[in-house]
Amino acid sequence: MKTNKSIYENIFSAKALFFSGLVIMPALLFNPSVEYRFLQFIFFWFLLLLTGKKTRPFTTFITMLFIIAFNLIIPYGQVLFAAGPVKITSGALKSGLHRAVTFMGLIMLSKASIRQDLRIPGAFGELLGESLRLFSVMMGKNYRLKMKNPIKAIDTLLMELNEEDFSDFSEEPQRTKPAGYIILVLVICLSWLPWLNIVPKLGFFSF
Repeated sequence: MKTNKSIYENIFSAKALFFSGLVIMPALLFNPSVEYRFLQFIFFWFLLLLTGKKTRPFTTFITMLFIIAFNLIIPYGQVLFAAGPVKITSGALKSGLHRAVTFMGLIMLSKASIRQDLRIPGAFGELLGESLRLFSVMMGKNYRLKMKNPIKAIDTLLMELNEEDFSDFSEEPQRTKPAGYIILVLVICLSWLPWLNIVPKLGFFSF
């Protein structure tokens, strides 16, 4: 029985996934709505689950919590809650949510669209491809930074990455199946779907 990961690796090529990710990325980065960014983040997380790759809900939640908390340090806007010197304001909270869902949305999108067998032609493409494959390996490892000895933990991770062979991709690269192209076009359209509601609000195409 085929798993989600095997279907993901057989129906799509690494290059098609990579360029689809590049097309989708601006839909998140230039989206002015926090609500729609959050929906895109959930959508990218759902896509990552479909690929069969590991997801860490607790780590994701803690990371987003830290980003939001860091933004609350400088309060601005309407005060929503106050307890002594601690103030939670609407502007700081919205900014924190905006940055948190953007950062984690990009992480989810990158993990779903970058595979270790990615190869890009040319010297720069080779360097970029190797860097992205390294990123893919790092995101796929069940790695946790131990606060008791962080230097040793980082050294262990670097040693593990040093043992990875990123050059063994001499076999014929996987081609995208026709169904894969249809799925990718659908995913791209769904990723840009919030803009159908955003564009009129921004006043574009108004005369």
